[in-house]
Amino acid sequence: MLLLTIHGQLMAMLLRLVNAKKTIEIGVFTGYSLLLTALTIPEDGQSENEGSFDYAFVDADKDNYCNYHERLMKLLKVGGIAVYDNTLWGGTVAVPEEQVPDHFRGSSRQAILDLNRSLADDPRVQLSHVALGDGITICRRIF
Repeated sequence: MLLLTIHGQLMAMLLRLVNAKKTIEIGVFTGYSLLLTALTIPEDGQSENEGSFDYAFVDADKDNYCNYHERLMKLLKVGGIAVYDNTLWGGTVAVPEEQVPDHFRGSSRQAILDLNRSLADDPRVQLSHVALGDGITICRRIF
């Protein structure tokens, strides 16, 4: 039995809720979430066919999160889920710029702020921001 972290438990539940068979992952650090996905989806699960993905996980270069989102809206089917990692950026997304420690400043923080604003304004998704770890944002494509 795979020992799951709290993040892993949530991801496994999301995968099962949408009965994910076609998944995509953008950015792999340790491979944990990719392994979790591979072990959770059924044996006939796969990753191909634009417009029919059930689930996407994004943990890549933060400066391109908005670009990834636009592409995923074309790849995900209606009802599909996209999960974005690190969307709290050390909690700095909720504080004024002058209070942000130097090591959290820069283009990646701005990219996360831009993503959060963009997702909040995106009528194509139902949104939930989860304060686990460094924050994850769950987007369900509704049209």
